[in-house]
Amino acid sequence: MTISKSGARAVAALGEGKIVGMVEIAAPVERVFRALTDGDEITKWWGSPDLYRTTGWVADLRPGGRWRASGVGADGAAFHVEGEYREIDPPHRLVHTWKAAWDGNNETTVSYKLEAIDGGTRVTLRHEGFADRVESCRGHAAGWERVLDWLVAFVAPVEPLRYYFCRLVPPRPTFAADLDAAEMELMRQHAQYWRGMLAEGNAIVFGPVADPVGAWGLGVLRAANDEALHALRDGDPVIKSGRGFRYEILPMIRAVAR
Repeated sequence: MTISKSGARAVAALGEGKIVGMVEIAAPVERVFRALTDGDEITKWWGSPDLYRTTGWVADLRPGGRWRASGVGADGAAFHVEGEYREIDPPHRLVHTWKAAWDGNNETTVSYKLEAIDGGTRVTLRHEGFADRVESCRGHAAGWERVLDWLVAFVAPVEPLRYYFCRLVPPRPTFAADLDAAEMELMRQHAQYWRGMLAEGNAIVFGPVADPVGAWGLGVLRAANDEALHALRDGDPVIKSGRGFRYEILPMIRAVAR
Protein backbone atom coordinates (compact mmCIF):
# COMPACT_ATOMS: atom_id res chain seq x y z
CA MET A 1 0.00 0.00 0.00
CA THR A 2 1.06 3.57 -0.70
CA ILE A 3 -0.42 6.88 0.42
CA SER A 4 -0.16 9.89 -1.85
CA LYS A 5 -0.08 13.58 -0.92
CA SER A 6 -3.81 13.85 -1.63
CA GLY A 7 -4.53 10.96 0.73
CA ALA A 8 -5.27 8.49 -2.06
CA ARG A 9 -4.51 4.87 -1.16
CA ALA A 10 -4.16 1.84 -3.39
CA VAL A 11 -3.86 -1.78 -2.26
CA ALA A 12 -3.05 -4.60 -4.67
CA ALA A 13 -4.23 -7.96 -3.31
CA LEU A 14 -1.98 -9.95 -5.63
CA GLY A 15 -3.16 -13.35 -4.45
CA GLU A 16 -6.78 -12.40 -5.20
CA GLY A 17 -6.04 -10.54 -8.41
CA LYS A 18 -7.74 -7.32 -7.36
CA ILE A 19 -7.07 -3.71 -6.38
CA VAL A 20 -8.86 -1.51 -3.86
CA GLY A 21 -8.32 2.25 -3.95
CA MET A 22 -9.77 5.00 -1.81
CA VAL A 23 -9.66 8.78 -1.53
CA GLU A 24 -11.70 11.51 0.14
CA ILE A 25 -12.42 14.63 -1.92
CA ALA A 26 -13.67 18.02 -0.72
CA ALA A 27 -16.42 18.21 -3.35
CA PRO A 28 -20.05 17.05 -3.62
CA VAL A 29 -20.84 13.53 -4.84
CA GLU A 30 -22.55 14.87 -7.96
CA ARG A 31 -19.45 16.87 -8.92
CA VAL A 32 -17.16 13.86 -8.57
CA PHE A 33 -19.50 11.58 -10.52
CA ARG A 34 -19.59 14.09 -13.39
CA ALA A 35 -15.79 14.20 -13.51
CA LEU A 36 -15.76 10.39 -13.84
CA THR A 37 -18.33 10.19 -16.64
CA ASP A 38 -18.21 13.39 -18.70
CA GLY A 39 -15.78 13.01 -21.61
CA ASP A 40 -15.11 16.74 -21.83
CA GLU A 41 -13.98 16.70 -18.21
CA ILE A 42 -12.07 13.41 -18.32
CA THR A 43 -9.77 14.68 -21.07
CA LYS A 44 -8.90 17.67 -18.87
CA TRP A 45 -7.70 15.74 -15.84
CA TRP A 46 -6.86 12.11 -16.66
CA GLY A 47 -3.11 12.10 -17.22
CA SER A 48 -0.02 14.29 -16.88
CA PRO A 49 2.56 15.54 -19.40
CA ASP A 50 5.36 13.43 -17.92
CA LEU A 51 3.41 10.14 -18.28
CA TYR A 52 0.52 10.27 -20.72
CA ARG A 53 -2.53 12.32 -21.62
CA THR A 54 -6.06 11.12 -22.32
CA THR A 55 -7.02 13.04 -25.46
CA GLY A 56 -10.32 11.42 -26.41
CA TRP A 57 -13.27 9.84 -24.61
CA VAL A 58 -16.35 8.46 -26.34
CA ALA A 59 -19.08 6.82 -24.27
CA ASP A 60 -22.66 5.61 -24.37
CA LEU A 61 -23.47 6.13 -20.70
CA ARG A 62 -26.01 3.37 -20.05
CA PRO A 63 -25.86 -0.27 -18.92
CA GLY A 64 -24.62 -2.18 -21.94
CA GLY A 65 -23.20 0.97 -23.54
CA ARG A 66 -19.61 1.04 -24.74
CA TRP A 67 -16.85 3.49 -23.88
CA ARG A 68 -13.41 4.08 -25.36
CA ALA A 69 -10.53 6.31 -24.24
CA SER A 70 -7.57 7.21 -26.43
CA GLY A 71 -4.43 9.12 -25.67
CA VAL A 72 -0.74 9.60 -26.19
CA GLY A 73 2.20 8.77 -23.95
CA ALA A 74 5.08 11.07 -23.05
CA ASP A 75 7.09 9.26 -25.74
CA GLY A 76 4.48 10.10 -28.37
CA ALA A 77 3.09 6.57 -28.64
CA ALA A 78 -0.69 6.31 -29.01
CA PHE A 79 -2.80 4.06 -26.76
CA HIS A 80 -6.41 3.17 -26.10
CA VAL A 81 -8.52 1.43 -23.48
CA GLU A 82 -12.17 0.46 -23.76
CA GLY A 83 -15.01 -1.40 -22.10
CA GLU A 84 -18.72 -1.74 -21.45
CA TYR A 85 -20.85 -0.18 -18.71
CA ARG A 86 -22.39 -2.79 -16.42
CA GLU A 87 -24.02 -0.64 -13.71
CA ILE A 88 -24.84 3.07 -13.59
CA ASP A 89 -26.54 4.56 -10.51
CA PRO A 90 -25.86 8.33 -10.56
CA PRO A 91 -24.23 9.72 -8.56
CA HIS A 92 -23.26 6.84 -6.29
CA ARG A 93 -22.14 3.86 -8.33
CA LEU A 94 -20.46 3.15 -11.64
CA VAL A 95 -19.26 -0.24 -12.94
CA HIS A 96 -17.63 -1.01 -16.28
CA THR A 97 -15.28 -3.49 -17.88
CA TRP A 98 -11.70 -2.52 -18.74
CA LYS A 99 -9.70 -3.77 -21.73
CA ALA A 100 -6.35 -2.08 -22.28
CA ALA A 101 -4.34 -2.61 -25.43
CA TRP A 102 -1.09 -2.41 -23.46
CA ASP A 103 -2.36 -5.16 -21.15
CA GLY A 104 -3.07 -7.69 -23.89
CA ASN A 105 -6.77 -6.70 -24.04
CA ASN A 106 -7.47 -8.85 -20.99
CA GLU A 107 -10.90 -7.97 -19.62
CA THR A 108 -11.17 -6.83 -15.99
CA THR A 109 -13.87 -4.92 -14.08
CA VAL A 110 -13.65 -1.47 -12.51
CA SER A 111 -16.23 -0.18 -10.02
CA TYR A 112 -16.57 3.18 -8.28
CA LYS A 113 -18.57 3.72 -5.11
CA LEU A 114 -19.21 7.36 -4.17
CA GLU A 115 -20.40 8.17 -0.64
CA ALA A 116 -21.31 11.57 0.75
CA ILE A 117 -19.27 12.33 3.88
CA ASP A 118 -18.83 15.38 6.06
CA GLY A 119 -16.86 17.78 3.89
CA GLY A 120 -17.23 15.99 0.56
CA THR A 121 -17.10 12.55 -1.05
CA ARG A 122 -15.40 9.25 -0.31
CA VAL A 123 -14.48 7.38 -3.50
CA THR A 124 -13.86 3.63 -3.22
CA LEU A 125 -12.48 2.01 -6.36
CA ARG A 126 -12.23 -1.71 -7.06
CA HIS A 127 -10.44 -3.22 -10.03
CA GLU A 128 -10.94 -7.00 -10.20
CA GLY A 129 -10.24 -9.93 -12.48
CA PHE A 130 -6.45 -9.99 -12.80
CA ALA A 131 -6.33 -13.66 -11.73
CA ASP A 132 -2.65 -14.73 -11.67
CA ARG A 133 -1.36 -11.73 -13.67
CA VAL A 134 0.59 -10.38 -10.70
CA GLU A 135 2.68 -7.74 -12.46
CA SER A 136 -0.35 -6.31 -14.24
CA CYS A 137 -2.23 -6.08 -10.93
CA ARG A 138 0.72 -4.38 -9.23
CA GLY A 139 1.20 -1.92 -12.07
CA HIS A 140 -2.46 -0.99 -12.25
CA ALA A 141 -2.51 -0.33 -8.48
CA ALA A 142 0.21 2.30 -8.84
CA GLY A 143 -1.63 3.70 -11.84
CA TRP A 144 -4.94 4.02 -10.03
CA GLU A 145 -3.34 5.91 -7.19
CA ARG A 146 -2.06 8.46 -9.69
CA VAL A 147 -5.51 8.65 -11.31
CA LEU A 148 -7.16 9.35 -7.96
CA ASP A 149 -4.56 12.08 -7.32
CA TRP A 150 -5.39 13.68 -10.66
CA LEU A 151 -9.11 13.48 -9.90
CA VAL A 152 -8.65 15.28 -6.58
CA ALA A 153 -6.49 17.98 -8.13
CA PHE A 154 -9.12 18.63 -10.82
CA VAL A 155 -12.29 18.50 -8.73
CA ALA A 156 -11.00 20.10 -5.53
CA PRO A 157 -7.81 22.04 -6.30
CA VAL A 158 -5.92 23.31 -3.26
CA GLU A 159 -4.79 26.92 -3.19
CA PRO A 160 -1.03 27.30 -2.65
CA LEU A 161 -0.21 28.48 0.84
CA ARG A 162 0.84 32.09 1.30
CA TYR A 163 3.20 33.36 3.98
CA TYR A 164 2.65 36.47 6.11
CA PHE A 165 4.90 38.53 8.39
CA CYS A 166 2.91 39.47 11.49
CA ARG A 167 3.85 42.16 14.01
CA LEU A 168 1.83 42.26 17.22
CA VAL A 169 1.84 45.82 18.57
CA PRO A 170 1.05 46.04 22.29
CA PRO A 171 -1.16 48.75 23.83
CA ARG A 172 1.87 50.84 24.96
CA PRO A 173 5.64 50.92 24.39
CA THR A 174 6.34 50.03 28.03
CA PHE A 175 4.02 47.00 27.99
CA ALA A 176 6.78 44.38 28.44
CA ALA A 177 8.08 46.15 31.55
CA ASP A 178 4.88 47.13 33.34
CA LEU A 179 2.18 44.62 32.38
CA ASP A 180 -0.23 43.75 35.18
CA ALA A 181 -1.46 40.34 36.35
CA ALA A 182 -4.43 40.29 33.97
CA GLU A 183 -2.16 41.15 31.06
CA MET A 184 0.30 38.43 32.09
CA GLU A 185 -2.53 35.89 31.95
CA LEU A 186 -3.58 37.24 28.57
CA MET A 187 -0.04 36.82 27.23
CA ARG A 188 0.00 33.25 28.53
CA GLN A 189 -3.18 32.55 26.55
CA HIS A 190 -1.66 34.29 23.52
CA ALA A 191 1.45 32.09 23.67
CA GLN A 192 -0.70 28.97 24.06
CA TYR A 193 -2.75 29.99 21.02
CA TRP A 194 0.36 30.43 18.86
CA ARG A 195 1.79 27.12 20.07
CA GLY A 196 -1.42 25.52 18.84
CA MET A 197 -1.02 27.15 15.44
CA LEU A 198 2.59 25.98 15.39
CA ALA A 199 1.51 22.41 16.08
CA GLU A 200 -1.11 22.60 13.31
CA GLY A 201 1.41 23.95 10.81
CA ASN A 202 -0.22 27.39 10.48
CA ALA A 203 2.62 29.18 12.27
CA ILE A 204 6.28 28.91 11.31
CA VAL A 205 7.89 30.90 14.13
CA PHE A 206 6.83 33.39 16.80
CA GLY A 207 8.22 35.25 19.78
CA PRO A 208 8.92 38.67 21.34
CA VAL A 209 11.38 41.10 19.75
CA ALA A 210 13.64 43.25 22.01
CA ASP A 211 13.18 46.53 20.15
CA PRO A 212 14.91 49.47 21.97
CA VAL A 213 11.83 51.64 21.47
CA GLY A 214 9.51 48.99 22.87
CA ALA A 215 9.13 45.22 22.65
CA TRP A 216 6.64 43.71 20.19
CA GLY A 217 5.66 40.28 19.01
CA LEU A 218 6.81 38.68 15.76
CA GLY A 219 5.20 35.77 13.98
CA VAL A 220 5.17 34.19 10.53
CA LEU A 221 1.90 32.56 9.48
CA ARG A 222 0.94 30.58 6.43
CA ALA A 223 -2.60 30.44 5.10
CA ALA A 224 -4.43 29.64 1.88
CA ASN A 225 -5.81 33.16 1.49
CA ASP A 226 -6.49 36.43 3.29
CA GLU A 227 -9.78 35.17 4.70
CA ALA A 228 -8.05 32.21 6.36
CA LEU A 229 -5.32 34.53 7.66
CA HIS A 230 -7.85 36.92 9.19
CA ALA A 231 -9.57 34.02 10.94
CA LEU A 232 -6.24 33.03 12.54
CA ARG A 233 -5.56 36.63 13.56
CA ASP A 234 -9.02 37.24 14.99
CA GLY A 235 -8.87 34.03 17.02
CA ASP A 236 -5.90 35.31 19.06
CA PRO A 237 -7.00 35.93 22.68
CA VAL A 238 -5.21 39.30 22.75
CA ILE A 239 -7.28 40.54 19.80
CA LYS A 240 -10.49 39.14 21.24
CA SER A 241 -9.73 40.87 24.56
CA GLY A 242 -10.28 44.37 23.15
CA ARG A 243 -7.41 45.72 25.27
CA GLY A 244 -5.66 47.70 22.54
CA PHE A 245 -3.51 45.06 20.82
CA ARG A 246 -3.29 45.16 17.04
CA TYR A 247 -1.53 43.26 14.28
CA GLU A 248 0.42 44.79 11.43
CA ILE A 249 0.51 42.11 8.71
CA LEU A 250 2.46 42.09 5.46
CA PRO A 251 2.37 39.36 2.79
CA MET A 252 5.76 37.88 1.95
CA ILE A 253 6.73 38.05 -1.73
CA ARG A 254 8.68 34.80 -1.41
CA ALA A 255 9.28 32.43 1.49
CA VAL A 256 12.08 29.89 1.82
CA ALA A 257 11.22 27.47 4.60
CA ARG A 258 13.30 24.68 6.07
